[in-house]
Amino acid sequence: MYRRKDYAYELPERLIAQHPVPDRKSARLLHLRRGSGALRHHRFADLPALLASGDLLVVNNTAVVPGRLFGRKPTGGKVEVLLLDYHRGDSGAEGGRIHRCMVRSSKPVRPGMRLRFDPRLHGDVLDAADGIATLRFHCDADFEALLSEIGHVPLPPYIKRDSVDRMADRQDYQTVYAAHKGAIAAPTAGLHFTTGLLDRLAERGIAVAQVTLHVGYGTFVPVRVNDIRDHRMHAEWYRLGSRTAATINRAKAEGRRVVAVGTTAVRTLEASGEADGRVRSGSGECDLFIYPGYQFKVVDALITNFHLPESTLLMLVAALAGREQILAAYRAAVAAQYRFFSYGDAMLIT
Repeated sequence: MYRRKDYAYELPERLIAQHPVPDRKSARLLHLRRGSGALRHHRFADLPALLASGDLLVVNNTAVVPGRLFGRKPTGGKVEVLLLDYHRGDSGAEGGRIHRCMVRSSKPVRPGMRLRFDPRLHGDVLDAADGIATLRFHCDADFEALLSEIGHVPLPPYIKRDSVDRMADRQDYQTVYAAHKGAIAAPTAGLHFTTGLLDRLAERGIAVAQVTLHVGYGTFVPVRVNDIRDHRMHAEWYRLGSRTAATINRAKAEGRRVVAVGTTAVRTLEASGEADGRVRSGSGECDLFIYPGYQFKVVDALITNFHLPESTLLMLVAALAGREQILAAYRAAVAAQYRFFSYGDAMLIT
């Protein structure tokens, strides 16, 4: 269970969702019961009936930033930049905002190079190595407003379209409860919720608590080592507030289930968890890698999307439900023509 290839599965390319369903809650939902491995097919709108009164949902309220920029090098060559640390960006001694960025171009960028993205925005390369560069951005307008105007939604690379993104992606690739800007990828399990569905959950006595984890570059990094125990996660900033901690600890003390919405919520909760199942409030960098053999302290159930073969996300859900059960569920989902990955369908593991 520690070999990377132990988490491979066959997926027809046609099942990789390129667009979301028109109505978020109409996505399909595969319910997997741990232990028995029993599978049931539902719609996401059925979620209130599949959870119990008293369950506590924990969601990730990070907001995706339109931090993908297209520009030109001094030679005229094309360059693509993705802001990796939007929430950490600050002004340097010489002014401007400084950010770490992923950079793609036909030839590597070099320190001292000026990249132009718009007549009102350019970035000076301070350092660069292995496709990652530090840029000092200068603009003739408010940086956030300009980014919102000319930036693009950083859709995952497996979403392939004639155009880079659509205006609708600004809304589609954002949860309805997104509140804190900083992510370069959406916590996709949350994309299925609507305000109306959240209201129905509340009517059923199912509460919602919020944490923040800014999904970063690590979400796109494949596992390259053969023994997954040698893989190292990229750190991502998280925050679990004192009110949320009190809500979770009260639920655990009362024997109510904590249902994480997405793998990012799982990692935040488990990184903040104590041996007795309680969580501590705080913020910091999370580099927790969860794979089979991990003993969960806080999370009792999980709502998640379907994940890439051999990915750390698939390894996390396998740690919760068991590798064989997860792979069997994925085979069933493929056979039933479920839609996979970010804009795809969902799974409930209880």
